[in-house]
Amino acid sequence: MKKETRQILGRLFLDNQGLEICRNEIVNAYEAILACYKKGGTLLVCGNGGSAADSEHIVGELMKGFLKKRPLSDKEKKVIGDEDLYNNLQGALPAISLVSQSAVMTAFINDVKPDMVYAQLVYGYRNPNNLLLGITTSGNSRNVINAIKIAKAFKMKTIGFTGQGGGSLSSLCDIMLKVPAIETYRVQELMLPVYHVLCAMVESEIFDEE
Repeated sequence: MKKETRQILGRLFLDNQGLEICRNEIVNAYEAILACYKKGGTLLVCGNGGSAADSEHIVGELMKGFLKKRPLSDKEKKVIGDEDLYNNLQGALPAISLVSQSAVMTAFINDVKPDMVYAQLVYGYRNPNNLLLGITTSGNSRNVINAIKIAKAFKMKTIGFTGQGGGSLSSLCDIMLKVPAIETYRVQELMLPVYHVLCAMVESEIFDEE
């Protein structure tokens, strides 16, 4: 881990001392996401309600510059060839918010089974190099649980992101991030700084230039 990356992690605990209890799990999640990208994989993210909004937020931080500008490499610029094009692109970390695919989601919910909708999307994106991050404040959202089960069936790494109880996800996921809160709004408040730090840490390791 780079010095810069360690500093990003350290600032999280200075600002949110209660999250220190999650340090090992945050590091494990960071390492899993970084490994996914180093293998050429894609991060898949899903959740419901506020957790759906968090899924979109996470993908937004990964798919463009977050704390860094992420200029393209000389090799990439040569491939593109057009200066106006490559000067207006930023390095991207491949991530897909499963919640944003409204056409397939509504069709599947209507025609098949609502609590299998994320499982269907994970099945469609199945790849052992991909990683699934399932967000549910209770740890018991059935559609997220089913998605995790399908990911594991196809040898994908899984991260559960929940409140302190962990719910049913606790026995299913490879890595569990359980923030120290129970009430839904408090869980969501603590999740945001954690996923901001995860995005910043991965960005720090992969993109060198400011």
